Amino acid sequence: MDYLDKLNLFRRRRNPPSDTTETSTTGGSVSSPTIVLSPASPSAGEISTTSSSGEPSGVGVPETKRKKKSKRKRTVSVVPISEVTEASLELWRTLPTKIRQDPSMVSFQQVELEHARLHGDDHEDSFPDIQPMDDDEDGEEEEDEDDEDNGNEFITINVTNEQGVNKELEHIKEKKEIPKPHVHHLAGHYIGNITPPKHEDIDTGQNHLDEDHPFRKYSKIICLFITWMVIIAFLVVKDEKLVHAKQLSIPAGKTRPYILPKLPLSSKVKFSFEGTFLGEQYTNITEHYLTIYLQSLTSTLEGNDSELLNSDSVHNISDPWHVPIVHPYLFDSAPIIKKQHSFDISDNNFERIHAQSSAVRMMVKSNIKASFPISVKYDQSPVNRDIGVIYAAFVLIFLYALIIWEVVHRTFAAVIASTLAISILAALDDRPTMEDIVGWIDVETILLLFSMMILVAILAETGIFDFLAVYIYKITNGKIWNLIHCLCICTTLISSFLDNVTTVLLMAPITIRLCEVMDMNPVPVLMAITVHANIGGTMTPVGDPPNIIITSNQYILKHGVTFLTFTAHMMVGVIIVVIATNIHLRLKYKNINNLRMHEPKELKELRRNIKVWERAAGKIPPYSKDANIVRETLMKKVRLLRHELKKKMTKGSVPEDLYRTTLEELQKEHPIKNKGLLIKSGVVCAFIISLFFLESIPELRRMSSGWAALLGVMLLLIISDKNDMDAVLSRIEWPTLLFFAAMFTLMEAVERMGLIDWIGHATESIIQSVSEDLRLAVAIIIILWISALTSAFVDSIPVTAMMVKIVVALSEKSTLGLPLQPLVWALAFGPCLGGNGTLVGASANVICAGIAEQHGYRFSFMDYFKLGFPIMLVSVIVTTGYLIMAHVVFAWH
Repeated sequence: MDYLDKLNLFRRRRNPPSDTTETSTTGGSVSSPTIVLSPASPSAGEISTTSSSGEPSGVGVPETKRKKKSKRKRTVSVVPISEVTEASLELWRTLPTKIRQDPSMVSFQQVELEHARLHGDDHEDSFPDIQPMDDDEDGEEEEDEDDEDNGNEFITINVTNEQGVNKELEHIKEKKEIPKPHVHHLAGHYIGNITPPKHEDIDTGQNHLDEDHPFRKYSKIICLFITWMVIIAFLVVKDEKLVHAKQLSIPAGKTRPYILPKLPLSSKVKFSFEGTFLGEQYTNITEHYLTIYLQSLTSTLEGNDSELLNSDSVHNISDPWHVPIVHPYLFDSAPIIKKQHSFDISDNNFERIHAQSSAVRMMVKSNIKASFPISVKYDQSPVNRDIGVIYAAFVLIFLYALIIWEVVHRTFAAVIASTLAISILAALDDRPTMEDIVGWIDVETILLLFSMMILVAILAETGIFDFLAVYIYKITNGKIWNLIHCLCICTTLISSFLDNVTTVLLMAPITIRLCEVMDMNPVPVLMAITVHANIGGTMTPVGDPPNIIITSNQYILKHGVTFLTFTAHMMVGVIIVVIATNIHLRLKYKNINNLRMHEPKELKELRRNIKVWERAAGKIPPYSKDANIVRETLMKKVRLLRHELKKKMTKGSVPEDLYRTTLEELQKEHPIKNKGLLIKSGVVCAFIISLFFLESIPELRRMSSGWAALLGVMLLLIISDKNDMDAVLSRIEWPTLLFFAAMFTLMEAVERMGLIDWIGHATESIIQSVSEDLRLAVAIIIILWISALTSAFVDSIPVTAMMVKIVVALSEKSTLGLPLQPLVWALAFGPCLGGNGTLVGASANVICAGIAEQHGYRFSFMDYFKLGFPIMLVSVIVTTGYLIMAHVVFAWH
């Protein structure tokens, strides 16, 4: 009798047919057991056995557990006992103890066990004893979930030796036991004994300058000091430019001369006119014009200087400019309109004027039979737009360099850049007055931000943010992606009806609290909700400032762009963009651990085990069949571990018992603290939102968003009887408000240098250069992409104000044949989606960064750029396809 015969005989004596076999219905033959591995048994010593017919053997398993285990499906078969040879068994004995005791090696363990009992050998250090395992509730639930796709049923047996029992049980206990969380207040605290990390401890990929390095430190100081010296030099040398107005009356049918008080200092002469002019769209429907041009006067003196011997020599030195004016009957009722125009003087004429005793006069002539009054401002040294564009680009690059490499705080960077832009204007002989600079600041936006910050600060005292955080935590069942999608969808819907800045102010505190509860890094989630705030603001005319600018244009309003038509056309595109953005987020954060603050211990253990098993498999040379048997067994275990790791990396959640315990504690700790104040705040919020909606109706437009928010906050302070204003004002993001003020100043200075106009003219020329049948598609693409890419780096408000003029001008030109509405939709999508491109592309981005920094989480320009810019590109590509299909293919308009 050979070795295998003895082994089979011993097996039949230990396992009678009544206990471990099942008689088939056909032949009554006895089936031998097959050893299989349960994927949900990570600890050493757990094995599973089934009969060949798929029925459980039933050894040592109560009936209740056997019924519960019948739901388990997936099993991974390993080498049957019959294929274990003496050579492979010897090779197995050379493996480390922990690998030999793993369930995947159960065939070798069984053979070694029976071999030892048959021969009376003692190999307790080499193989484990077999004993039933008591399944705990968590393990059963975990196995049920993992094994629901396979039809095999099995029992689980714990296999371990004496030395491994304590070790493995302690390891399991360490994994299974979940301490009762010690719940702190959600603002800035974590569940458990984890203290909130400082922002410098969080790996956000920021490239901070090493302030301790002497070269970097002093080079930064030197560069900034040189910039300060340049600024102060230009501001000290150049005076503020004061341009005084001159009132003129143009006689009926005659020409009125106006001699310029000073000779022009450049070949461009800029004039500003105010009067009852007509808009450009009415140029072709009127016959009443003003004709304006420039002349030079040259006097020749002979003999005594006081004796004028020759008459003046007159030359036209500019092309005429025709300005449409209203009918004389409407002079008393027509509104005053301001127009600006720059006359180009040729280089020869400019040199002759300064070389000879010359003067320059403006000639104004009307073709109406009545006197026509106008106001004239003469600027003898306007900015050379060709050079100004270069300087404007330099200032923007300088600003982004300071922000990207975090040389200084972004607020200080904006202050430096805006001051540098003003000094460059001074160097170009166009230094603005302090009154001009103050007028550049959009007080409405600053007022809106200020008021909503106070509103959010008072709302936080009611505990509503913590309460909403707990509620969202409850409905998402502790699933990470459910939580993220819920936050993003809520942000999109709220931002559709509130300003996206207000939406971020409301949603950011909730997001930070939820991320702290689930031990997630709030930075990626905050950036995700900011992106959705900008997307959601695209849907309605009141959702984003660019939309307000577009729908406030009288020409656009008169051509059928109402609240309902705007929302209907934009909603379809927003839904498509939201779906594409969420798919993008799932792909980017496919590894769920990139969203966690710390990698879970179980994943670290899985990675370590994979390396151990791969190392053991790599040491077995694949030279023989016996070696391949052991190697294949090890590689099956590696594949099993990798599958489990992949599953845990793509599906993140809080453990069930920890989720329930945490939820109970949070619900106890964070109820509504002040219901009375919450009711008052809710009434005020409803009042503010109502005013926001009334503002979108032209007939009821009496109050701006800033005034509506300020009046609402004043009402809340009155009815809540807030006396401690210091505590309320201390919660305002003053650096953020200063950043916006500096950015408004910078953008106006850049526009004064000619950058915005240069972009507009380039866009218009490209559209006019294509054939008629492609003009609508090209116009949509150009307007969408130019406004999106520009808004990513320049504030969207001046970009939208400039692009509205281009859209109206393109629609008015009958030779182009372009419908207005598709261009309006392209313009509405462009600045709103383009704001997602960079940190300074939209107001909501800066607000979110400020709130995150207040809570101890900071993300840099590059952190946001890595997420926001790809999302912006995908969003604009998707929107391009939607607009082309809707308006070029199907002509929805």
